Amino acid sequence: MSVRRAQTLATGAAPPRPPIRWLLEGDDPSLRFFTLTGLLGLAPDSADAVAARRAIMRRGAVPRVLAAQGADGHWEGPDRFYTAKYRGTVWQLIILAELGAAGSDERVRRGCEAVLRDAQDRLSGGFATDRAKRDGDGGGLHGRVIPCLTGNLVFSLIRLGLLDDPRLQAAVEWLTTYARFDDGDGEAPGTVAGLAGDCRPPTGWPYDAWEMCWGRHTCLMGVVKTLKGLSAVPPQRRSPAVQRTLDDGAEFLLRHRLYRRSHDPARDAKPGWKRLGFPRMYQTDVLEILDILERLGKAGDERAGEARTLVAARAGVDGRWTLQDTFNGRYLVDIETKGRPSRWLTLRALRALRASA
Repeated sequence: MSVRRAQTLATGAAPPRPPIRWLLEGDDPSLRFFTLTGLLGLAPDSADAVAARRAIMRRGAVPRVLAAQGADGHWEGPDRFYTAKYRGTVWQLIILAELGAAGSDERVRRGCEAVLRDAQDRLSGGFATDRAKRDGDGGGLHGRVIPCLTGNLVFSLIRLGLLDDPRLQAAVEWLTTYARFDDGDGEAPGTVAGLAGDCRPPTGWPYDAWEMCWGRHTCLMGVVKTLKGLSAVPPQRRSPAVQRTLDDGAEFLLRHRLYRRSHDPARDAKPGWKRLGFPRMYQTDVLEILDILERLGKAGDERAGEARTLVAARAGVDGRWTLQDTFNGRYLVDIETKGRPSRWLTLRALRALRASA
C-alpha cells in the first residue's frame, strides 16, 4: 500500500503531494539536513548536505543549547544530569543528537564526556539516573541503571560520533545483555536476551531494582529506547548480539501492533502514544516507533498497518502534520509550537510511511 493510498483510506480524500519545499524552506538547518539526506536520499558528503550540516552549528536551536552549557560539560550541574527534566545534560544530548549537532565540536564532546564520567555505571556499562558520589571511581550509581536512559544515551552518543569508544561499546553490550521482551506470561519472541529458556520473568540485578522499568513484564518505553539506541549502530557494524536484540525487540513491538495490549488487542497499551510530538525524551509515540522500525526495514510489516493508517490520518489537508505533544516551556530551547504544523513531524511521518510505498 502506498503512502498516498494509506492517507486516502484514513481520511476519505486523496492527500496532497508531500510538502518537500516547505520542509526545505524553513529556517532550520537541522531539518534541512535530514530532509536532504533522510528523505531525498542525498549523500551526507554532498555539497548541499555539507552546507546544511555546517549551518547547524551556527544558527537555530543547537548553538542556543550549547550556549547554556556549564564549564564542566554539564547543563544544570553534575548531580542533576537526569533529574533536571528537561534541562539537564541527558536531555540536551538527546536534543543535540536529534538535531544533528557535530560531535567534533569541543562543546558537544565536553557534554558527552560529562555524561560518560558521571552517569555511566563503571560495573555494568549501563547509564544511571544518579551519580555514585560515594563510590571510589564515581560514575553512575549501580542500582539506578535503567533501560530507557541507556538506550537514549546509546542513540545520542553514536549520533555524536562515539561509536568506537569502548565506553559506548560497554553500554551497547548492557542493552544486548539485559534487554527483556516479554509480557510476563511465559511467552516471548525468539531467543530473548536476559530471559531463561522458558521465558519466565528474570530475577536479580537489574530486574529487581526498578518495578516501573522491569516489573512483571517488559517496560514498553524501555523496549522502544533500546531499539532506538541499537538501530543507530550502522548495519555493517552490528554484532550478532545487536542484531538479535533488534530482531527480538521489533518482533515484540509488532506483536503489540506497536501500541496495543498483547492480552487485549482492542485496548491501547499507552493511549498517550497517539499524540505525536518531537523531540521525544523517555516518552514515545506511534510515529517515533514507526520511524525506528523503518530504519530496521520492518515498518512495512502488516502488523504495523494500523499504526501506519493512524499516522497517515493525522496529516492535514495541506499534507502537514501538527505538533500535538511537547515539553516546550520545560526545554532550554523550545522546538516548534504546539497546535501548529510541524516540519519535524512531517519529515518523520513521510520517512516512516514510505515503507508502505
